Amino acid sequence: MTGTERKVFQKYYPPDFDPSKIPKAKGRRNHQFVQRVMAPYNMQCNTCNEYIYKGKKFNMRRETAEGENYLGLKIFRFYFRCPSCAADITFKTDLENCDYQQEHGATRLFEAVKLFQQQEKEKELREEEESKDQMKMLEKRTKASRAEMEAMGKIEDLQEISRRNEGVDALTVLEVGKSTNEMLKEQEQRDEELIQRIMSDKKKAVAEVEAKPSFSGSIPYQKKPEVQESSQKKLLKGVVVKKRKKEEPPTQQEKIKKKRADPLPLCSYSDSD
Repeated sequence: MTGTERKVFQKYYPPDFDPSKIPKAKGRRNHQFVQRVMAPYNMQCNTCNEYIYKGKKFNMRRETAEGENYLGLKIFRFYFRCPSCAADITFKTDLENCDYQQEHGATRLFEAVKLFQQQEKEKELREEEESKDQMKMLEKRTKASRAEMEAMGKIEDLQEISRRNEGVDALTVLEVGKSTNEMLKEQEQRDEELIQRIMSDKKKAVAEVEAKPSFSGSIPYQKKPEVQESSQKKLLKGVVVKKRKKEEPPTQQEKIKKKRADPLPLCSYSDSD
């Protein structure tokens, strides 16, 4: 057959051709096909503990899993050998979760995405079950309200502690190397000492007042003698001051003040002018 004949799509069929007489090939069960497939996830061999990372290529044998399907779709199984110890490892497709399922020979390593998806599914199933049972919903609400009250109490305690620590200077704590509790104790001691000192001062003042004699006592109250000037002396002082003011000529500043105080004379014009 030449090269041109190979490219012809229309073949010659003789007039006596009968397709029913063509012998049919016997279908073999569990027929395997060799495929070049990458590892779908990270795994570890159970025999030699070799790590096989996601994306590594292998020549795998593929077959259809008998008696297993998902919504009428076939599920395939893959076989390959460990690159270190040549132990058989198998996994199959998981169409329900759009993933692969480890079957034999290796252990699938941790994947955060897979774990998150499983947790989300479990959460949805739990919520569906709780929505059907009213008692469980009531218990859930009471637990949530109790947890909220406990959280509010903890927040109030923290706020009170922060208010106490406002009076403590951070620089002094760092320099001295003392804890906040010690600083608070010292501050309380100082406050107590100050209160005691104020109380003792008050007691002393009260004792002094009580010790002073009253007007009805044996010792009479004596006022300090005041110097009283006579009326004649006061008159003489006033006359002397007036004379001095008359004798002394006015200064320049006094003249200016007087001019400013006096009103300006009004100019009167007549018709004859």
